[in-house]
Amino acid sequence: MAPDPGAPALRLAGVGLDLDGRRVLDDVGWSVARGERWVVLGRNGSGKTSLLRIASLYLHPSEGTVDVLGERLGRTDVRRLRARVGVASAAMADLLRPALPAVDVVMTAKHAALEPWWHDYGESDRARALALLDRLGCAALAGQRFGTLSSGERQRVQLARTLMADPGLLLLDEPTAGLDLGGREDLVRRLADLAGDATTPPTVLVTHHVEEIPPSFGHALLLRDGRVQAAGPIDDVLTAEALSVCFGVPLELERRDDRWTARATGGKA
Repeated sequence: MAPDPGAPALRLAGVGLDLDGRRVLDDVGWSVARGERWVVLGRNGSGKTSLLRIASLYLHPSEGTVDVLGERLGRTDVRRLRARVGVASAAMADLLRPALPAVDVVMTAKHAALEPWWHDYGESDRARALALLDRLGCAALAGQRFGTLSSGERQRVQLARTLMADPGLLLLDEPTAGLDLGGREDLVRRLADLAGDATTPPTVLVTHHVEEIPPSFGHALLLRDGRVQAAGPIDDVLTAEALSVCFGVPLELERRDDRWTARATGGKA
């Protein structure tokens, strides 16, 4: 059966995950429609990375159903479908050979591969990879080894890589982690530009910090102890009360110029 082109880009229903005798995710229901930009927030250990690994088809849930771009996990060729999902994460970066030139890091994403010799590539593929590096402000890094790049440069190269195969879904796991203030703000600006571009596919961004939410992200999911605490339009979901419960500490929340800030108020949530 052909995938339904009108189906959500991502849909999870009743998803649970048990790892090493621990309940990591429990009864997760979530849908990402075409054109939406989502941020997923939660403290350490809440299940955010596991949620993204399931959404990116690298981890099977213990229960429930997962539909990605109209195809169901367990009933489709995940190797083919993974090529239609752009993923940027620390785990993905660790898989990339440090000596690989940045342009090859981007180009190999055409086949969801890690090495250029696994598939055949043409000049048009290299030209597209160079154009994507240029779009992310790192064309000058094309010939440099991935392992020699700074944290911010590696993140921009990874973002370019996510776009190589004209994906139907982007999944970004803490792309600003480890960056200094300048690097973080540069990346947030670039993510905002991507989110504001109508040609950018549906996007999910995982983070710990509301300060890292780029403008143009219109939906939020709060994850607490493996369960969805709240999900929906960001103005409805992202409140001081809900965030305080999510992180287990009383917080004040402020929004200014389409950017968020949060700080503790003292006491217990």
